[in-house]
Amino acid sequence: MLKELLSIFRAGEPLAEMGDNFSKMLALTYDMTIMAGEVFFSESLQAEARTAVYKTDVKVNKLERKIRKQVIAHLSLSSGRTSVPYCLLLMSLVKDVERIGDYAKNLSETRDYHPSALPDDQIVQELREVRSEIEGVFAEIAPVFETSDHERAVELIREGRDQTRRCDAIVGRVARSEYGASTATSVVMGARFYKRIAAHVLNVLSSVVMPLHKLDYYDEKRLAEAAPEE
Repeated sequence: MLKELLSIFRAGEPLAEMGDNFSKMLALTYDMTIMAGEVFFSESLQAEARTAVYKTDVKVNKLERKIRKQVIAHLSLSSGRTSVPYCLLLMSLVKDVERIGDYAKNLSETRDYHPSALPDDQIVQELREVRSEIEGVFAEIAPVFETSDHERAVELIREGRDQTRRCDAIVGRVARSEYGASTATSVVMGARFYKRIAAHVLNVLSSVVMPLHKLDYYDEKRLAEAAPEE
């Protein structure tokens, strides 16, 4: 399904423009995730950085609306009806990418609950590691998506699922910690927002290995079939 979608994107206007706009959304939300992480883990509040996150989110939302309008216009033409499944796939992927932007914005806002620097301890260090790993997976989405690289997609999906489990574990560790209310709130919310960012990144990656009706699900049998041989 993804290969067919990519071939349609490259076929010419207006479908090619949809593909370009989707690529722009991916790039913008990746930048938002990086900026939000810098705000969340910074030593002090960074008003300009958070403003940049908000401004980028506006661009993402505009692109989402533009792609939706393009899809509707395309499907209204008799020649566009044969690409209905691919348009459905694109609409789903666009929503996932838009949600990444929302969660990145939420992550930057979490700093309001803890204006001072987070503690330099094992729990926060683990969250820093999770951040780095999630950003690493996100950085590979575009090339994996554009080349429909099944093997790398499977590897990244498994890495991403491990990261979401680590986020849950961090919440459990905070519950057993001696953190004060503001620190506990910030770290827990940070872990949850990183989990949601990772989840939507995985949804985009699932389009590389799963059929349309199983998008956002990770069938272990399907993943095993797509996994590289040892």
